[in-house]
Amino acid sequence: MKAALRDRYGGPEVVEVREVEKPVPGEGEVLVRVRAASVNRADLDWLKPRPGFVRLFLGLRRPRDPRMGWDVAGEVESVGPGVTRWQAGDAVFADLANQGGGTFAEYVSAPAEAFERIPEGMTFEESSTLPHSAVLALQGLRRGDGSTFQAGDRVLVVGASGNVGPFAVQIAKAMGAHVTGVSSRSKVDLVREVGADEVLDYESVDYTRSGRKWDWILECDSHYSILAARRALNPGGVYVTLGGDSLSLLGSGLGGRLVSLFSDRWSGLALWWKPFNVPDVDRLKELIAEGKLRPVIDRTYPLDQVVEALRQVDEGRARGKVVITA
Repeated sequence: MKAALRDRYGGPEVVEVREVEKPVPGEGEVLVRVRAASVNRADLDWLKPRPGFVRLFLGLRRPRDPRMGWDVAGEVESVGPGVTRWQAGDAVFADLANQGGGTFAEYVSAPAEAFERIPEGMTFEESSTLPHSAVLALQGLRRGDGSTFQAGDRVLVVGASGNVGPFAVQIAKAMGAHVTGVSSRSKVDLVREVGADEVLDYESVDYTRSGRKWDWILECDSHYSILAARRALNPGGVYVTLGGDSLSLLGSGLGGRLVSLFSDRWSGLALWWKPFNVPDVDRLKELIAEGKLRPVIDRTYPLDQVVEALRQVDEGRARGKVVITA
């Protein structure tokens, strides 16, 4: 089968599509024929890697695991011994971040419990956009203790036009918030289309210096210091960031928690992330069934063009999700 692999760190250009052995499902595993796999910012972070300290876990000089891709939607091809939940032909999807990934390929094998049935009425391409980004958006709109904002509160989504942002805007609207999105000038229309009440163009407006305040700020990728971001919070407000470089992660993960001890405003990194958490997946399916959540797909690429797909996301040109079909 064909699979996208990388043997060294770097940009999208280090990824190659090669012929490899088709996996065989072991005890408790299923083999899935990949129909679609979406690209996430996390794929680029793992590729480079960013932040740099993750080399301690991935391999100091080169990646120990060459496989690429976390999100997948496809059909069960076969099942290993002991699997009763799935059978050949079932349409499933998953985020395989905890199983080593490898979804940028024609086939992937993983534990049966890692998969869920794709949402009714959705295509493989649409379903593949949900596992990582939509779950992350949902979890970023609550704290680790389950607390969240109230209907009518003002929510700011920074990075509202990328992988996570369009989902976050729609989910916050479904929760009854007044939502402001932040994006580049060229993507303002996209953020409005997914339901934002207002859109700020970050090329002309710095939300941390605008004088405006919000009850909840979700920053998909940190670009401001934690102290700057906190200026834009109302009393009792919450700032959550989902990622960034080493300095940003240190500032939000440690600094944000420390300053929160001496304030009624909370800020920090979403350390409570649970990949493909089943209750969250079920909630996303409910929102989809209610017509309150829909994926935004910019473009699909065949597996042979995986480098171009990764490059589009890496360069910030994607308007929503980019999908790879196998």
